Amino acid sequence: MKKLIFTGLTAAILLSGCSSQKTETAETAVTAEITEVQKEAQAFLDQYSKTYQDLYTQSAEAEWASNTKIVEGDTTNAAATRRANEAFAAFTGSVENINTAKAMLEKKDQLTPLQVKQFEAILYTGANNPQIIPDVVKARIKAETEQTEKLYGFDYRIFEKSVTTNQIDEILKNETDLKKRLAAWNASKEVGPGLKKGLLNLRDLRNKTVQSLGYDDYFTYQASDYGMTREEMMDLMKQINDELRPLYRELHTYARYELAKKYGVKEVPDYLPAHWLPNRWGQDWSAMVNVEGIDLDGALKQKGAEWQVKQAERFYTSLGFDPMPESFYTKSSLYPLPANANYKKNNHASAWHMDLDKDVRSLMSVEPNSEWYETTHHELGHIYYYMTYTNPDVPVLLRGGANRAYHEAIGSLMGLAAMQKPFLAELNLIDKNAKTDEIQTLLKEALSYVTFIPFASGVMSEWEHDFYAKNLPADQLNKRWWELAKKYQGMVPPANRGENYLDPATKTHINDDAAQYYDYAMSYVILFQLHDHIAKNILKQDPHATNYYGSKEVGSFLSDIMYPGASADWRQMLKEKTGEELSARAMIAYFQPLMDYLKEQNKGRKYTL
Repeated sequence: MKKLIFTGLTAAILLSGCSSQKTETAETAVTAEITEVQKEAQAFLDQYSKTYQDLYTQSAEAEWASNTKIVEGDTTNAAATRRANEAFAAFTGSVENINTAKAMLEKKDQLTPLQVKQFEAILYTGANNPQIIPDVVKARIKAETEQTEKLYGFDYRIFEKSVTTNQIDEILKNETDLKKRLAAWNASKEVGPGLKKGLLNLRDLRNKTVQSLGYDDYFTYQASDYGMTREEMMDLMKQINDELRPLYRELHTYARYELAKKYGVKEVPDYLPAHWLPNRWGQDWSAMVNVEGIDLDGALKQKGAEWQVKQAERFYTSLGFDPMPESFYTKSSLYPLPANANYKKNNHASAWHMDLDKDVRSLMSVEPNSEWYETTHHELGHIYYYMTYTNPDVPVLLRGGANRAYHEAIGSLMGLAAMQKPFLAELNLIDKNAKTDEIQTLLKEALSYVTFIPFASGVMSEWEHDFYAKNLPADQLNKRWWELAKKYQGMVPPANRGENYLDPATKTHINDDAAQYYDYAMSYVILFQLHDHIAKNILKQDPHATNYYGSKEVGSFLSDIMYPGASADWRQMLKEKTGEELSARAMIAYFQPLMDYLKEQNKGRKYTL
């Protein structure tokens, strides 16, 4: 679910002409002056945007090569990526560009709102690459490239046999032998220690970079993209966590007892051992439940991986969106590498807007199963967001989501919609007359969406907050991680994990998408707000059993959100489209029937959260 890659930000702006009044009043003089300021601003923005787009594209191409062809011992791609990123950083962080943007914003009352947003975007990007400290920026780029290659070039091994991360995930989803599960979980964490030195170095460099332009730390800088302080962001994360805590507590109790039964353990543990859960970080437990009457994996296996990608495209075109450009299929890296490949690739699904224009790509390792089916719909959500805000009304510098969470929300919304029973029945992936247990379906969804919130808004956000804003000491990194995992997830490691490990660094975002994991927590809340509105007000369907397919009205609703990109105010957009502020209300309402069921199941059981 990784979002990529740089925050993009938008094109021509119509300027009002001079007043045609013949008499030179004070008012017309002011109008003429404003117009001159706007013309001057636009001339700079046009020139800046062209160079920005060119350098962004070169950087994206180099990053693409680094992520799709990792050859052990070959530093060619890494060096090219570093050069491209340095050039991009030198331009966006140039003292001249930053000073011009600052000077223009001093006259913001004389600029158009779209111009103001673009200058703010220039300053935000510049703050991460300030050329007043070029050596620090260069060192950070070099360190980031090396860290990514270390992470994705790592050779995972179980009992001395090399395995892929997909294979580790399969074991954690399906294996019932706890010894084999433990071996897979341990293997997934082996990459951590080798990343420690690099991560500590990156913290230092990331903090120094943004501090030179007045931000307290890198976490504060990232939160500012939402127009929020880091304290406000953490308060919002606490609010989301608190709102969902009662439901999570029921799920946690249920999981402890059910998994103990599954693994033949007589004494139910107070906290969930990490290797018991079907995910390397305990963020998604949905594999615990198979909904009878639905064999989605079986149906998808017969269809094949390529069908899944094409079907995701058909879903979007049915809503009225354009087909994907042919280049998407020729330039993307969509499927696992052949077994005999002499190189590796990043297996983490991501969507790329290569040139902030028509070149859109995805990096995936699609296999014919339900997880990749949902992921494919999610990643294409990003792609269609890119394609929709790539329009003449949105300048290059504002080609991004209304905020970062919106991008994830749109992707996750489409993933949810693609998994609903009426839609699956229309595709003949399940029998429309099949009797399925609706509560089990809801349970499976909650074990994906609800269990994710404590991890995203709690563990990840708080750990990175402490890491960057509080300079978490190097000898407390793993200790803090597991303290937070116990507090928020009710999860503990299988055995003591000292500071010789670095378990947080096994999560890709800690290394290469830092200090913004709260985006995902916020996106889940937004997605349920959007879904609730679509189901009730557009489709007039039960939110648990919708079929978006073929609804041009749903397509139009989504297109209206996506079209303005980052030129829209994200709070205003949410209020206008759903009638409410950011709130977990819709998410809680969606899972209310499950809450009643879980309370019944958990009667007489011991709660530990």
